[in-house]
Amino acid sequence: MQIDGGPLERPAGPLHELLVTGLAAQPGDAAIVSAGRQLTWSELDGESTRLALAYRAIGLSPGDRLASLMPNRVELVIHYLACFKAGLVATPLNYRYTFREIDHALEVSGASALLFHAERTEDLTASRLAGGLALGTVAFREGGADASATHRLDALLAGEPPAAELTAPGPADPAAIFFTSGSTGPAKGVTHTHESLRWMVASAISGLEITDRDAFLPGSSMSHIGSFLWALSSLSAGARVVVARTYDAHEILPLLRTHQPTVLAMIPAALAALIRDHDVQPQDFACLRLCRAGADKVSAELMTEFSALAGFPVDEGYGMTEVGLATLNPPSGLIKQGSIGRPLVGFSVALRDEDDQPVEHAGEVGRIWIRTHSRMAGYWEAPQATADVLEDGWLDSGDLARADEDGYLWFFGRKKQIIVHDGSNISPFEVEGALMEHPAIELAAVIGIHDTVHGENVRAYVTLREGAPRTSAADLIVFCRERVGYKAPEEIVFLDEMPLNPTGKLDRNGLRQMAEDHLHPHGLDESAAA
Repeated sequence: MQIDGGPLERPAGPLHELLVTGLAAQPGDAAIVSAGRQLTWSELDGESTRLALAYRAIGLSPGDRLASLMPNRVELVIHYLACFKAGLVATPLNYRYTFREIDHALEVSGASALLFHAERTEDLTASRLAGGLALGTVAFREGGADASATHRLDALLAGEPPAAELTAPGPADPAAIFFTSGSTGPAKGVTHTHESLRWMVASAISGLEITDRDAFLPGSSMSHIGSFLWALSSLSAGARVVVARTYDAHEILPLLRTHQPTVLAMIPAALAALIRDHDVQPQDFACLRLCRAGADKVSAELMTEFSALAGFPVDEGYGMTEVGLATLNPPSGLIKQGSIGRPLVGFSVALRDEDDQPVEHAGEVGRIWIRTHSRMAGYWEAPQATADVLEDGWLDSGDLARADEDGYLWFFGRKKQIIVHDGSNISPFEVEGALMEHPAIELAAVIGIHDTVHGENVRAYVTLREGAPRTSAADLIVFCRERVGYKAPEEIVFLDEMPLNPTGKLDRNGLRQMAEDHLHPHGLDESAAA
């Protein structure tokens, strides 16, 4: 079965000219805002050009990898634009990385320099590689105070730009390296060219229906492909970007009330916390025409709660670092809650069985293969890992889904996360969704535990909502069996806090490792029922 999103006529404009639409139409209007800063289109263009020249002046050359360890700030967007203009390869690092993960990313990418927030100085001191980068480090410290680094970002931005000419990068030149979450092994460097990112931006603009009348609030890290893409697509379309420095209600609610964004994108865990905040009001969402949630499965409970509060549904989609946003419920069309929507223009999705043959019937689960111009060039310096997922222009996502009669896709889980119990395939997302319907459950994560009789048993880890009455494992299992039958967990483990991986998703691999090591975190109360 193959579902096509339709052809995309052309990519977005060159990345080094990303601001051209806004500059032509409204150079004096706000292009990017946060709680602490605002820049017009002219100012954003000027600062990014100045920084591009400064990067070249400190010895960085086209093709050099310039890593960044930055939280969401206006300065991070300036940095990305400067990299595009200078022909540098932007290499964002997850801001939650430990010093060991920082070293892995620096080693894999061969970065020449690193831009970092000064609050991470201690981790960089512990790093084996950060202090020995060929062209040093660039420190960003809010307030402008000094920091231990080769250069200071505020000084580079404030200095007189050197007289130099910036050469336009070629379409096939690498533009960015993003690191995978490491859920299937050591993090790999996903390499996108200027051309693949331009196609990705064009598909996102079309799929999200972004126009110059929009203001987009990316409520997650712009060091990951999602919010990086939302920011770039908005600027390319002439739309304003609202930068969230953190993703809790104390930051997001004032931005909604003050800057009136029309599009909001958040990961499910953060969106759930936002709508359950005691200060939130239905009118806080009146400015929005679209709320997109992704990066993890959106529970039925979250969908119901959001719709009841905001008056419109969450729009769920599917994407990967390797291709960007691939599917979405059409914002101005039919939104099927629980579905990840249809392929965007410029994307084709095929569902294949275990024998690599197309599944034939609606409702049949198959592995997701994707064909698009937005596809990565490959994993940086990893030809075998690249060959393992690319075949004849298609990318093997490793994820499973089914399609309905209307061509809408329904996510089933990662192939490696599917639980095989007595020969039956069980999606952890389906079980988690059933658990999340219980009024006492805040978060739920489900994994398979090896069993010599059944192959794997279903174990659920849960956290309880604040103030919720204590419930027993037996009660939760019965509750779940009433909804998903034999797929219900055999075991329930109560946690004080749910572990998340560096991208903010439920850390199922960490839970699986915990189970294998027979280790229990502080505060864990485990119960089991047959």
